[in-house]
Amino acid sequence: MPPSKTPPSIRQRRLGAELRRLREQAGLSVTRAGELHGTPQSRISNIESGGYPVSADRVRTLARLYGCADDALIEALTHMTGGRTRGWWEEYREILPAGALDLAELEHHTQTMRIVSVVHIPGLLQTPEHARALFRDVVPPLSPPEVEHLVSHRIKRQAVLFGDRPMPLSAVVHETALRMGFGGRKVTRDQLEYLLTMSEHPHIDLRVIPFGTGSYPSSGAGIVYFAAEVARLDSVQVDGDRFEFIDTEPQLIKYRAVLDRLEASALKPDASRDLIRRTAQSM
Repeated sequence: MPPSKTPPSIRQRRLGAELRRLREQAGLSVTRAGELHGTPQSRISNIESGGYPVSADRVRTLARLYGCADDALIEALTHMTGGRTRGWWEEYREILPAGALDLAELEHHTQTMRIVSVVHIPGLLQTPEHARALFRDVVPPLSPPEVEHLVSHRIKRQAVLFGDRPMPLSAVVHETALRMGFGGRKVTRDQLEYLLTMSEHPHIDLRVIPFGTGSYPSSGAGIVYFAAEVARLDSVQVDGDRFEFIDTEPQLIKYRAVLDRLEASALKPDASRDLIRRTAQSM
């Protein structure tokens, strides 16, 4: 199978990184792994960089070669094999940054998500008008077509919350985000009403941290936690100008603890809805 002609997706890169970790845990060099597998060293390197599509059978073979006895992890890795998923996000390949495509693909395959947002309403819960107001404020300014591409991409991402098997979502939003007023009073009021509607879905747990709560872990930083089939394959994205995903075990442990504490600091869902409703009525 020839190397992929398109840049590897985040799932392909993650699969390669996990195979590299298994090899390193086994104490094998790339050269030795290639010898044992009967594969050129360059092939092993390309697999580990995500640049060479790998089959489920080869993943199982490499995992056995590296002495991995975690059947759940191996099966989860086999589900990440093959080329880049040809999802709806591919239509944006020449339009948006590659990281935006990675984000949509990661959300598509994620089992559950946990989000913390201080200044902004989470993208998966934004109305088109709210998203449009945000993108119009980008510096340097975007052209109208660029704004509309970003808005349509953001709204299409929200499909993971609908359908026969909607993705469970836990979102913690600071009261600041409710009152920022992006787009003016009507846009803000409509956005808050939409939040109330979405919070009624059984698979969505929406909580608000009110003013006066005091300090809390990672205050000020937005966090998105993507839970995979097995915890080792989870990922985290922290607010920033670039699409960067964290997946080392110490960082995953850290952000799970941070999210637990933030959720404990927030109001319960019913009280959160009451606060959102009062804020919307004040607009």
